[in-house]
Amino acid sequence: MSQVRASHILLMYQGSMRSSASRSKEEAQGLIEQLKQQVAQGADFAALAREHSDCPSGRSGGDLGPFGRGQMVGPFEDATFAMEVGQTSDVVETDFGYHLIQRTG
Repeated sequence: MSQVRASHILLMYQGSMRSSASRSKEEAQGLIEQLKQQVAQGADFAALAREHSDCPSGRSGGDLGPFGRGQMVGPFEDATFAMEVGQTSDVVETDFGYHLIQRTG
């Protein structure tokens, strides 16, 4: 498997890499946990990404398109490659903030 495709929701916080967010790390963690619960209860991942994600990909429902090994930060990449298509990750922390990742391909 050379490539996967995924969407994500990124919540940045003050001090995370490239962040312009004003929320604290604790606030970001609390919100991403709430979003995880909403997804688990059947909420539309893309709609939540459009509403909440701090990544520019949020405008397209969080879609990052296809990517291969070495293109994303390690924890993000490891989580995505470990999932089956259609699965949503637990909260993944990177230097950019907290992510929920949905593998789409």
